[in-house]
Amino acid sequence: MTISSKVIFITIISSIVLLGCTSQNTPALRKVTYPANFKYTERKDLRSDMHELAIQMGGLDKALLKPLQQSPIEVEQQRTQVLSALKNMERIATNLKSGNSGANHPFMEDYMQVFVAQIDEARVAASFEQPRYYFAGKVAGACANCHKINR
Repeated sequence: MTISSKVIFITIISSIVLLGCTSQNTPALRKVTYPANFKYTERKDLRSDMHELAIQMGGLDKALLKPLQQSPIEVEQQRTQVLSALKNMERIATNLKSGNSGANHPFMEDYMQVFVAQIDEARVAASFEQPRYYFAGKVAGACANCHKINR
């Protein structure tokens, strides 16, 4: 290969890479660069779901801050708020959890299954006649823990 043919080759490859990296061509490039069964999570979708999860986490934290001494009606209102937040969080986390097809956020594959299980455990404990919110508090800590590890 001569120097001029190397320059032409490099120019062509560079052009293809740059063209493929533009936002309008990215989905077409993914069809070639990722396996057919690869589940690609768009950044905007991930951020939107994570934002919604954070909103629900705020609602859970607010519900858990209620005083220990409450009337039976207040206890039931707190339980309803906690269960509602946990149900919404479970729905969002299940949506975020990658399936067997893979994802472009591999840490989510490792941690989201555990997170969904923690939410389920918290929901069960909050459903008891005498609600227990210990596991709901652990759910809040799980977000902070995962983000600390994966940043």
